[in-house]
Amino acid sequence: MLKKFKRRLLLTTFVALLLGAGLTYYAISSLRLQPSSQEIVIQPKSGLRSIASQLVAQGVLKEPWRFILLAKLLNKQSYLQAGDYTLNKNITPYQLLLSLNHGRTTQGGVTFIEGRTFSQMLVKLEVNDAVKQTITTMSEAEILKQIGAPYKVAEGLFFPDTYYFDRNTEDTVLLKRSYTAMQAKLAKAWATRDENLPYKNSYQALIMASIVEKETGRASERPMIAGVFINRLRIGMRLQTDPTVIYGMGVQFDGNIRKKDLMADTPYNTYTRDGLPPTPIAMPGIASIEAALHPAKTKALYFVGKGDGSHAFSNNLDDHNRAVVHYQLGNKH
Repeated sequence: MLKKFKRRLLLTTFVALLLGAGLTYYAISSLRLQPSSQEIVIQPKSGLRSIASQLVAQGVLKEPWRFILLAKLLNKQSYLQAGDYTLNKNITPYQLLLSLNHGRTTQGGVTFIEGRTFSQMLVKLEVNDAVKQTITTMSEAEILKQIGAPYKVAEGLFFPDTYYFDRNTEDTVLLKRSYTAMQAKLAKAWATRDENLPYKNSYQALIMASIVEKETGRASERPMIAGVFINRLRIGMRLQTDPTVIYGMGVQFDGNIRKKDLMADTPYNTYTRDGLPPTPIAMPGIASIEAALHPAKTKALYFVGKGDGSHAFSNNLDDHNRAVVHYQLGNKH
């Protein structure tokens, strides 16, 4: 009888240790949420089982029982709070439990992406149900006045980043945060710029940064792209960059740029006009700003896409024409 009791005790202890080890592993393992951040809502007056079910329904948990057991073992079940939360993809069940325990809610979030335009920013704000809409009938100039920006054109004045905020925050508050962030980062970068750059002011550097942002998605190439355009400005050569032409075409751009488009004069056509365009053409990220203010030291005046996202750079037109034939016309011998 005693031996049987000991065997049962050992078995029970073993099972408990096994369950404890499994629960510990579960508690500290990433939930690997998709997408990279996820907004969830925990309804008011929800008990532990209801919260676990809500987390399953919203795709955070695969099943509820381990989370329920973890909360009970840590004595957290009575302290979980309702609200809106933004979870990062690598959050663990234990971290999630602590967030719900402390009520670390993030009721809204919006991400402004490098290379996007001001009009695309406004769409992001307009479709975000956590944002209080106040600017839908305002002109661009009125919006800028509302946030205290001394400019007539909004393009490029806002820093691309993710901004978190309380629900019902006004759109102007978020725009001002993004605008202030860009002004601070631009001023800091401008203060440490290379000498003898062909810019009259930091705004012209911002214009260049926006062009660099649109010309390449490869961070490693941005200083080289900037170096090419700096060289062209210094010798009075036109920039001849397609992204500025496309921006100038506006809604008329259908995804293809043709020879007639390159010849049609607009304030943003750098094939027909000298120097920089009048404003930025998109939101540049910090890497493009740094490239515009610290361009590569190069003699290159031309570049052409290789078809894999990278570019071939040339110092003269003959070499450039050969590169165009090689990479753009399919003659890859």
